[in-house]
Amino acid sequence: MTDLMENERSRASAWFRTLRDEIVAAFEGLEDSHSVGPFSDAPAGRFEVTETKRASDDGSDAGGGLMSVMRGGRVFEKVGVNVSTVYGELGERAQMAMAARKGIPGMKEDPRFWASGISLVAHMQNPHCPAVHMNTRMFWTPHAWWFGGGSDLNPCLEYDEDTAHFHGVQKAQCDLHGDGHYPRLKAWADEYFYIPHRKRARGVGGIFLDDHNSGDWEADFAFIQDIGRAFLPAFRPLVEKRRVQPFGETEKDAQLVHRGLYAEYNLVYDRGTKFGLETGHDANAVLMSLPPLAKWT
Repeated sequence: MTDLMENERSRASAWFRTLRDEIVAAFEGLEDSHSVGPFSDAPAGRFEVTETKRASDDGSDAGGGLMSVMRGGRVFEKVGVNVSTVYGELGERAQMAMAARKGIPGMKEDPRFWASGISLVAHMQNPHCPAVHMNTRMFWTPHAWWFGGGSDLNPCLEYDEDTAHFHGVQKAQCDLHGDGHYPRLKAWADEYFYIPHRKRARGVGGIFLDDHNSGDWEADFAFIQDIGRAFLPAFRPLVEKRRVQPFGETEKDAQLVHRGLYAEYNLVYDRGTKFGLETGHDANAVLMSLPPLAKWT
């Protein structure tokens, strides 16, 4: 493959930024509308936005993005919505940390790459509100391209109806592109978000895919867009329903212990964390997924 795909890359990068803007606005809207229940008398949270920059080994520009983090809100204790577009050359360690396509023919001789995407992690004030993760991305090299991403729900206090709603919205969006996608992506998420040393999943699952390239870029881009579009209707109603529920020390303790589980996964197994650190991206942006407080027993 020698096509630089400049138009396709530009469209993908613009879409991830659009999705970021929609989610940031929706989350600040949840802060503004929280008028009854725990923390409703606190000031509404707002995102702090920081531009991130990445430099190559020789000091030349290698891309960057926006890190948007809200802390101490009425609804969100900490939430990050990051978007980035980075490029350069992949060193040997970075190639080994790639989430997909290890050993691409020609990569060692021409290690150029381009990657763009959005990454989101939300940790909630109220333990009845589930934590959540979402990301979508496109990766390009002169030798191959692919999409990846998905979203998964991480409640410390599980509600079967919330799990059913979250998965139902994901399935509906996947089904727009064929009946076989959702079962495959759900199973992939169940496998990917499993914590071997704890012998359990980190949450109640969702959908996940990587290395997605059907050969039809337009179709694959439409698919990854619908995966991104599924996020707000899957997650926002759960927050609106659970943020008003009272809680005590028992529920808060369960939340902190579950956050410890989440931190373990992200530091030990998460491919995105490893790739971001190996390619020299802003460490604060890469590690924004970590909870503000956690507990180990």
